[in-house]
Amino acid sequence: MASPKIGHTLAKVLGIKLNYRNPQGADALSRGESLYSVSSADSFLEEEPTTWEWIKSVTPNGQGILRWGYHLFPFTHWIGRYNLQWLYGDLVAGITVGCVVVPQSMAYAKLAGLAPQFGLYSSFMGVLIYWFFATSKDITIGPVAVMSTITGNVVEKARKTNPKIPPNVIASALAIVAGAIICFIGLIRLGRIVDFISLAAISAFMTGSAINIAVGQVPALMGITGFSNRESTYKVVINILKHLGGSQRDAAMGLTALLFLYLVRSLCNFGARRMPHRAKTFFFISTLRTAFTILLFTMVSWLVNRHHRSAKQRRFAILGPVPRGFKNAAVPTIDTNIIKIFASELPASIIVLLIEHIAIAKSFGRVNNYTIDPSQEMVAIGVTNLLGPFLGAYPATGSFSRTAIKSKAGVRTPFAGVITAVVVLLAIYALPAVFYYIPNSVLSAVIIHAVGDLITPPNTIYQFWRVNPIEVIIFFAGVFVTIFSSIENGIYTTICISVAVLLFRVLFAQGRFVGKVKVHSVVGDHLIDDNGKFRDKAFDAQDPDKSARNIFLPFEHGDGSNPQIEPQSPYPGIFIYRFSEGYNYPNANRYLDHMVATIFKQTRRTNMQSFPRLGDRPWNDPGPRRGRIQEHSDRPTLKAIILDFSSVNNVDITSVQHLLDVRNQLDRYASPDKVDWHLACINNRWTKRALASAGFGFPTPPSDGNVMERWKPIFSVADIGGQNSAAAAAELRDKEREVKRQRTQDVEGRTPSRDGDTVGRDESASSGSNEFVQHMADSKAYGVGASSRVVVIHGLDRPLFHIDLTSALQSAIANVERRGEYEAKGVGTL
Repeated sequence: MASPKIGHTLAKVLGIKLNYRNPQGADALSRGESLYSVSSADSFLEEEPTTWEWIKSVTPNGQGILRWGYHLFPFTHWIGRYNLQWLYGDLVAGITVGCVVVPQSMAYAKLAGLAPQFGLYSSFMGVLIYWFFATSKDITIGPVAVMSTITGNVVEKARKTNPKIPPNVIASALAIVAGAIICFIGLIRLGRIVDFISLAAISAFMTGSAINIAVGQVPALMGITGFSNRESTYKVVINILKHLGGSQRDAAMGLTALLFLYLVRSLCNFGARRMPHRAKTFFFISTLRTAFTILLFTMVSWLVNRHHRSAKQRRFAILGPVPRGFKNAAVPTIDTNIIKIFASELPASIIVLLIEHIAIAKSFGRVNNYTIDPSQEMVAIGVTNLLGPFLGAYPATGSFSRTAIKSKAGVRTPFAGVITAVVVLLAIYALPAVFYYIPNSVLSAVIIHAVGDLITPPNTIYQFWRVNPIEVIIFFAGVFVTIFSSIENGIYTTICISVAVLLFRVLFAQGRFVGKVKVHSVVGDHLIDDNGKFRDKAFDAQDPDKSARNIFLPFEHGDGSNPQIEPQSPYPGIFIYRFSEGYNYPNANRYLDHMVATIFKQTRRTNMQSFPRLGDRPWNDPGPRRGRIQEHSDRPTLKAIILDFSSVNNVDITSVQHLLDVRNQLDRYASPDKVDWHLACINNRWTKRALASAGFGFPTPPSDGNVMERWKPIFSVADIGGQNSAAAAAELRDKEREVKRQRTQDVEGRTPSRDGDTVGRDESASSGSNEFVQHMADSKAYGVGASSRVVVIHGLDRPLFHIDLTSALQSAIANVERRGEYEAKGVGTL
């Protein structure tokens, strides 16, 4: 008791009005003539949300922390049920992916400006660690083309500015810093921030990056030297054309390998179409084409270069020595000087690590019918990049090509990553001697072939155009910036334009005035009545309202509805306004300016003599010229406004203040009457609290200070039981079906006697009927003394908050008519 008194005293001292949300007072509010009482409906007063309630909802408790820890290691959810069938699927998928990741990882390491073994280290740590934190069974973490390119740009810049720092040290530091940031975002469960990046931005980033990478690998494919392949894509193309005549023997190996890769894939696809029963075999052949190509051309390279091991004697460039084991395992070095080197590329690195992994995981989750947790996936990426550098790894994330292979290979659980890690480990210790003879041009062919699948095909772009032409412009803007500038700038461009388009839609949101239309549900040439039954006639002339219902359509048909339909004005002086893109501070002015301007065009002032002298009129409303009568006298006066909040989830101080200002403006316009404000379809308790705090939700008190006369609240109620309830009706239908079924069985089961009468099941039929009657008597809905029970849906203390537009319109019309009755009697205003 002491705490509320202290609070009220403090509020009084500070001048805070605690009851300003109920300006007419509790007594006046309870004077509604049609107010439901407990005898007809259970009373209900909606409790407002409190700040303490919100703090409790966002503050983790003990149970929440335990749940957080439980979900931090998803493998504990399924590892106890692991079985041999799952192991078989994981073995096949893990070995298949391992055969692909070994050559790809070495190629991507060259793309990152590092020695090939660092790609193997990154692949090993990625697949080994991910399964502990995975919520996707298909994702394979390791080196990818785009991230390797960005890492290579960082390494190239460091070679010029800090040549004394080893490239692998810089790459490992980049992985740790980016991984720490991503892991932190995942641990605090903010993984949904990746949803700000649209599909168009992701597609543009993937397409532009793929073109950039593929063009950058052409010089190594052809054996062309003399210029940098890390410049802008268009510059690399120009330099390739300039130096094309300087191609070496590498071109023979690289072009042949590239052609072989595409030829094997095409033949496998053709064979799978012609022989569907062999589709699985063709899939594995196609999947292992990269390994076959590497082995084949490595053998050719060994035959050609086995007697020419020195760099000058080699017939074409080969990979060279690859150390056995983890020779670069060490504690990573991180200091401010190293961080400064890649600070400008850090945002792009984080974005690439996130969007490539999350987008792939979501896509394959939908295909294979499971849901990923973006926050947990961030934890997985973060931990992988935090621990990987201790063995020499550089930044790694989800790979699209290897994930697709893993999914098609029939992977069953994330444990397949351990199988892949074993394959990579064997390669690190057993195959370095074989790696020595791999031609560099063949690795470039592998990269070009891999990134070719990342380019968005024309048909997909056309589908984008059909869905949203603006996003196609975003797509091409990102691709062009990537080609003519850099991958980082392309990422920033698409994200910034996407956010700008989103803000534009919010800022220039257009509300709509809607009117009432009576509709019927039609299936073929039948109508469906209120009970869901078919009617043969299109319309019942005697009862045209049966099977009909009211909907609300925009007057200008901006929703694409049939323009032949003319929505009816709900009532003279009553307007229904629908928000389209939420209602917040960026678009509040635009919404309300449009609403007020339209109302002014379609109504007139209630008191035409409110400005007795010409000089009393405002400059923006000079009125008619001298000697002329008031214009637009045939228009109705403003009575009520109904706002459709179905698309609004939250409001803010600015938007509510704008609404208050407009209410006061329209009250002056309708003076001496007051405009009723009815709000429908409010979906959020905090929005109700905010609007109620501004005085919405109950009738506006009269300006003259007199006690409010009787008003007519209309509440929506729900039937929750009793003889006339929906549940009782459903129960009755079920019992009617049961009686019909029993009667049918009884008729079929009767046997004729010698006298021609039926015997055998008469008694059972009688007993079945008696059982049904007894069951109906025992039923809660139809038993003796059963009565209908209804309750109000919204609180009685906010009668102008409505469940839908129909109840809001009914309430608005009823109160306007009641006001007219009282004014006609001379009683006073409401």
